[in-house]
Amino acid sequence: MPDMTKSQSGGTAVDTAAEDGPLQAAADAVLAPGGVSQGKPRSLWGDAWYELRHRPLFWVSAVLLVLLLAIAAFPGMFTGADPRNGDLTNHFLTKPELTHFFQADWFGYDGQGRSIYARVIYGTRASIMVGVGVTAVVTLVGGLLGMAAGYFGGWIDSIISRIVDIFFGLPFLLGSMVVLNAFTERKVYVVIAALAFLGWTTIARVMRSSVITAKQADYVTAARALGAGTGRILFRHVLPNALAPTIVVATIALGAYISAEATLSFLGLGLADPTISWGIDISDAKDAIRDNPHVMLFPAGMLSLTVFAFITLGDAVRDALDPKLR
Repeated sequence: MPDMTKSQSGGTAVDTAAEDGPLQAAADAVLAPGGVSQGKPRSLWGDAWYELRHRPLFWVSAVLLVLLLAIAAFPGMFTGADPRNGDLTNHFLTKPELTHFFQADWFGYDGQGRSIYARVIYGTRASIMVGVGVTAVVTLVGGLLGMAAGYFGGWIDSIISRIVDIFFGLPFLLGSMVVLNAFTERKVYVVIAALAFLGWTTIARVMRSSVITAKQADYVTAARALGAGTGRILFRHVLPNALAPTIVVATIALGAYISAEATLSFLGLGLADPTISWGIDISDAKDAIRDNPHVMLFPAGMLSLTVFAFITLGDAVRDALDPKLR
């Protein structure tokens, strides 16, 4: 009889695959094309970060936000001029000049002889503080209420949902104006409280819907069957899997809150002097826009750039966290 035994080196690829069997085929399946093991499959957040790294708009918005945060934290590094120091000899007559980069006269002067460039730089802090502060408050309050409504259901859900419906019936800007009108001194924290008072409802609804979906998953049922407490189930199993839509909404809303603060300041119901705000500067420049448009152009442009950066970041995060949009 012919010898059916093949040497290890003389076997063909087909013979080798047959001898190795399905275990080796499964091992080959987890190897990258270069022969490097891919390891464990990525989590939702790992997949999102992988997607974000390959999106140019994400890097554009991230660089802009890092720059804006640096300006807000250390405005003195970007200008040596005093934003409150007015020299009436510069009254609208000094136009924007590029001869002194990062100096007081780069953007020109406003009607009170104050450096527009310095005021744009120092105005970043108030706008960023309002946007981040309101977003933090509404995410915390709305997230907790929405999580309680979605997880417990019943009368708790009914009460919270009716409260949300009542607040949803109040126009956001109009309600904020009414609240702010009750204060004679409108500091940054007052504006944050007024905007957060009416802005938490959207986050609450989004979180409620996400928690209702997450609590029906098998891993939550298994955790409950193993005796896990309510707190552990909520914060270890439900919340991490319901947080993604809330983060997306909060990131996009942050830019909207900055725009709302500027609108209220423009109307004279938001931040007030001596606080430096883009909305205040835009309001002061409205009478000079025809003859000196640069007075309004620079604070309005900075406001638009900031809102654009946050909304673009929110869009990129939304696309990365939603597999249907990839």
